[in-house]
Amino acid sequence: MPQPQIFHGRLNGWKVIVTGAGTLGDGVGTGKAIATLFAGEGAKVALFDLDEARVQTTFNLIAGLNGDARIFIGNVADPADAKRMTAEALEWLGGLDVLANNIGIASGAGQLHTVPQADIDRVMSVNFGTVVNMCRETMPALMAGNGKAIVNIASVAGMLAHGNSAYGPSKAAVIQLTSELAVMYGRDGIRANCVAPGHIMTPMVEAHVKGEHRRVRTAIAPIGVEGDAWDIAQAALFLAGPESRFITGLTIPVDGGVTVVGPLAAYERVTAEGAA
Repeated sequence: MPQPQIFHGRLNGWKVIVTGAGTLGDGVGTGKAIATLFAGEGAKVALFDLDEARVQTTFNLIAGLNGDARIFIGNVADPADAKRMTAEALEWLGGLDVLANNIGIASGAGQLHTVPQADIDRVMSVNFGTVVNMCRETMPALMAGNGKAIVNIASVAGMLAHGNSAYGPSKAAVIQLTSELAVMYGRDGIRANCVAPGHIMTPMVEAHVKGEHRRVRTAIAPIGVEGDAWDIAQAALFLAGPESRFITGLTIPVDGGVTVVGPLAAYERVTAEGAA
């Protein structure tokens, strides 16, 4: 999907925090796309990231759209850092309407008995712990303002097993926490939903998925194309915005149909296209 160039002011005046808002290099990862699209739609966006150089590229893209954003650097996997950054962001924002939790790392591959415990702990801390920390720190602000939405970015790996000891379980935890948040805070006017990307090509994925692996990955999906970060951002915008006011506790796979195709049909598509 091309980068959006036409906006409709769907989030005019809204105040947003996006975690993991940076991207390595000039490419566009999901955090960068979400922050840019939200800013383009009129939101004031706090950009959270661990790496200033990476998030600066997001800030520059938003500035080119005359959007309103500010950078906040720290490690939200650390509860103390999450608390500090949130306090600083809320002071600048003057309130909070949307929290978009996007941070994630891919690690912990291999059979459980061979994966170092440190790898599992790190993946759970980054992929799940950051969501817990940020929801805990921002909830009072969301509740005080009759908050609008939490959008968590998980993965189809949290819905279907991929043979990974840490990544899938960490994303499954994000999906379940999202449902729990919807139940816990619905009466406070807060909706919580989840986007589960699948077979999306971003700079982080591109570093690991190449050649035949990439071909197979693309061929499996019923629509036979790769998604990109803008596809995820558009889903996040829908779940954050007023159009989804009656939707909560939901996980939307944005995956080209990967989670609905049967294994035999997927195999036939991959083998047929490989022979073509």
